[in-house]
Amino acid sequence: MAVTLPESVLERYPRLSLYNSPYVAHDAGCAIDLYPEVGPERATGAPSPVSGEVLDTRSVRAPPKPYAVEEDHLILVELDDDSPVDAPPGTVARLLHVEPSVAAGDHVAVGDSLGTLVRAGFFAPWVDNHVHLGFRPPDANPYRASGSVPIALGTDPLALDWDGTGRVRETGETYVVLDAPAHPDPGRLAGVASGEGRVLDGGLVHYPGGGAHGASDGPVTLFGQEVGVASGRDVIWNDLAVFANGERATGLSLFLARDAGFGAKVVCPDHAFAVGDDVEVTLDPTHDPTVLG
Repeated sequence: MAVTLPESVLERYPRLSLYNSPYVAHDAGCAIDLYPEVGPERATGAPSPVSGEVLDTRSVRAPPKPYAVEEDHLILVELDDDSPVDAPPGTVARLLHVEPSVAAGDHVAVGDSLGTLVRAGFFAPWVDNHVHLGFRPPDANPYRASGSVPIALGTDPLALDWDGTGRVRETGETYVVLDAPAHPDPGRLAGVASGEGRVLDGGLVHYPGGGAHGASDGPVTLFGQEVGVASGRDVIWNDLAVFANGERATGLSLFLARDAGFGAKVVCPDHAFAVGDDVEVTLDPTHDPTVLG
C-alpha cells in the first residue's frame, strides 16, 4: 500500500521533503514535511493537505531545546472517501507541528486552516516551520508513527544540475542559502540532481540516509563521487564530510522546491559567511561521520 499526494495538493506548498529528517517516521519516505512558506520569516499558518473528519487531537512532549517550545501536537484526520489524496478508504492522516484550532468531529477540506505552526523540540535549529504528514492504514493504530505507509508524489520533480558553487543569498545562525542551482521553471517542483539525473532529498550527511527520486538500485553520485547507494528511491549515505570553502560543515539540506529562489542550503553552525560571499561545497570521504539527531 502507498498513498499518493496529487499535484493539486502539493502545489499549495513552496517546498517539501520526504527524507530530510532523522526520525523513523521518514524512513523509506513514509512521511512528508510540507513548508507553507519559505525564507527568513518563520511561517505561522498551517493549511491542511488532506480532507476528512478530525478524529482526535492531543499534545505530546517534545525534546527540550532552547529555541523551541516544550509541547508538540498530533492531529488525526480520517480521509474522506472522495479525498484528492489517493488512499484506501479508512486511511488516517497523522499531522504534527501544528497547535490545533480544530477538534474531534470537525471536518476539514484541503487548504483549510488546521491552526498555528509550532516550533517544537523535534526541530533541528536550521529547519523551517512545516506541517509533518504521514498516513496509517485503516486497521493500524493511528497514534503510532512506526509502520506508516510510503508516500508517492503525484508529479515528477525536475533535476537541477549543480557544480557545488554559488553565492550566499541568505544567512541564518546555523546555515547559509546559496543562489545556485537556479530554478529554470518556477512553479514546478525541483531539486538538486545527482550525477545520474535523480533528484536528491534529505540531510547529506548529517542524517544517516535520504532519497533519490526517480531512482533505481545502485550508486548515487554528486560532484563526480559516490555519496550513497540507492535501493529504489531510498539511499544510505556513504561516510563523507561536507566542506564549504574548505571549512567543515554539518551537511547539505536537500529538498524539493517550486519557488524561483531555489538555492542549495548548507548547514554550517557558527559560520562566518555573509551575503554575497562566494562558496564552493566539496565532499571528502571520512571514517568519522557526524550524525545529528
